Amino acid sequence: MIRNLAFATAAAMLVAAPVVAQAAPARAPAPIAGDSEELGGGVLLPLIAAAAVAALIAFVIIDDDDNEVPTSP
Repeated sequence: MIRNLAFATAAAMLVAAPVVAQAAPARAPAPIAGDSEELGGGVLLPLIAAAAVAALIAFVIIDDDDNEVPTSP
């Protein structure tokens, strides 16, 4: 009974979420403090993500174990 109630509640939330989001009032943009037109962007996060992907790829390549032993006799 509780399981069915949980599934019904989750389904109702999934159906109601777009309707509630559409009814939200539009937000006005915040004023800019300076005259700078440049976008301030951090380069650190993409570099860390690229390094993590490179490390994962290197691990997969290095971990290529050619002398696999069968598990069954």
